[in-house]
Parts: sequence; structure tokens; C-alpha cells
Amino acid sequence: MPRTRAEQREQTRRTLVAVSRRLFASKGYGAVGLAEIVRESGVTKGALYHHFEGKAELFRAVLVEVQQEVAARVAAAAEAAGDPWSQLKAGCAAFVTAGADPEVQRVMLIDGPAVLGWNEWRAIDEATSARHLAEALAGLIEDGVIAAQPVAPLTHLLSGAMNEAVLWLAQSPGPHDLADTLAALSRLLESLRRP
Repeated sequence: MPRTRAEQREQTRRTLVAVSRRLFASKGYGAVGLAEIVRESGVTKGALYHHFEGKAELFRAVLVEVQQEVAARVAAAAEAAGDPWSQLKAGCAAFVTAGADPEVQRVMLIDGPAVLGWNEWRAIDEATSARHLAEALAGLIEDGVIAAQPVAPLTHLLSGAMNEAVLWLAQSPGPHDLADTLAALSRLLESLRRP
């Protein structure tokens, strides 16, 4: 059965995002041109411009996809854990582990803020990972597991620490650095827990 025009358009969009994601992750945003994306996608430049205003908007679609996948991995790890405290720790560990993936590092943490600007990158992060972290922290504060305090600064501090750890892991040659980072993260989180 032939595909409808809507199905063909959606397939073209998915192809453009998938090819762009591979290229952006392997080469970096600045080293990838629209001509290469179109050639490797097997579409015309007109088809690309039908779906995206340009390279930056295409990159934004890739970044949103990566952010959503990381958020889904974090949520799955948290849901698999038992109590809310274990869920927080599992979710944070899943974020750092996911962020250790070079593709995630390049798209989400290196090129994301540089290409889209800090404010837009932050808004995308807030809509995915940061929102879940804030909700988890708020629940733990409400339950008395973490001392009463404003949630927003704590969320930003933990999010920033995890983002920085992931960026450090990208440059780190040590074979045990991920395990050491996860252990340090666990100790940091444990320091928040009320005795």
C-alpha cells in the first residue's frame, strides 16, 4: 500500500533528523554543512527547507530528541528503583551514565548551548531533565528526607554538577572515571539526606 503524503513528509523529517544527529554527533555542528545533510539524507535542499528553516532549527530538533531520550532513560531508571530517595539516586546516576555517551555529550552539552544560546538550551533542559529533578527534590523535601530549603537553587546546583561531571568525563582518559564519578555523585547526594 503506498504511503500518504503526510507519511512521506514524516519519513523525510525523521530521516533528516536521524542523519543530522549522526553527523552532528560525530563531527560537531560547525563541521557539518547543509549540503552534506541533504546528500546523506537523499533529499533535496527544498525538502529540508520545507521541514526546517535552516541548520540551527534542524539541530534544535536533534537536541530535543536527545534530551527526551536521556530524560526517558533517567525516568526509567528512577521508576525501577524503590523508594523516592533511591529513585533520585538512580535517576541522577542514569543521567551521568547517559551523558558519558559521546553523542549525548556533543549534542546536548557542548554544541547545544553554543548553537542555540544559553537561554534556549536552558528552556529545553528545563522541559525535560531539570523538571524531573526539581519534582523529585521537592517531594523529598516535603517528605523530610532532605532538609527544608528552596528547590530551585538545589536543582540548578545538582544539575550543573552533573553536567560538569559529564563534560569532564568526555575529556577523561581513565578507565574507572565513570565509576569514580558515580561514587562521588552518590556521596554528594547522601550529604543532602537528613540523618
